[in-house]
Amino acid sequence: MPARCYELHGVRVLERAPEETRLGSDRDAVDLIGRAFENRAALIVVPVECLDDDFFRLRTRVAGEIVQKFVTYRRRVVIVGDISRHLAESSALRAFVSESNRGKDLWFLASLEELGKRLAQAV
Repeated sequence: MPARCYELHGVRVLERAPEETRLGSDRDAVDLIGRAFENRAALIVVPVECLDDDFFRLRTRVAGEIVQKFVTYRRRVVIVGDISRHLAESSALRAFVSESNRGKDLWFLASLEELGKRLAQAV
């Protein structure tokens, strides 16, 4: 199944399909951002299944490089899915996720329903 685009509470969303290739580098992020621009999407949903475990090991800097591309190109990104295993392994990741979820550019959410609720509150 390819990525899909839709409106959610007035926000144009590009949702990546879980079976798409993994997002493993800043180059992959730029390709995804290009697709978001093509579809006029301001928010990109990335299922956890599309991320390599190195993304969640902050010492690898993969997360920082990828997130920086989204911020640079002004595209909000939401990581959707269960990351509890990764959170249990790293206090630094727990702090990163907590801080990210307080902002507006990067969210880690358990489900698309949770995304809908957060966007509805922002309206």
